[in-house]
Amino acid sequence: MSTLLLLTGYALIRRGRIDAHRRVMLSATGVSAVFLLLYVAHKAWRGFENTPYNGDGLDRVFYLTILFSHLVLAMAVPVLAIALIRLGLAGRIASHRRLARWAWPIWMYVSVTGVVVYAMLYHLNPVAP
Repeated sequence: MSTLLLLTGYALIRRGRIDAHRRVMLSATGVSAVFLLLYVAHKAWRGFENTPYNGDGLDRVFYLTILFSHLVLAMAVPVLAIALIRLGLAGRIASHRRLARWAWPIWMYVSVTGVVVYAMLYHLNPVAP
């Protein structure tokens, strides 16, 4: 959902539809915040259990690379999103635009790689030997 909202928000701002862009991007922030809260609650409920990835070779390297980059960049997204919201709502459009050129691709990457990590861990994870 976040990915679709981010793509829609990008398309809207490219068309100059500022009010629609604002609503969609605030929705993307809300969806991401709800996901984060539910994810942390789920992990806490399950005792922060670890689900190992059982792949090996290049498969494992790919998974760990995606996981590591996802985790590092995911920590930046809330900070970037809050900064973008503050700049946008304050009418500091030039600053908002400069930051968004970096923040939007990072947020998109985190959104997409989150789904990749989930799929690899829970649907494509080889059975443990």
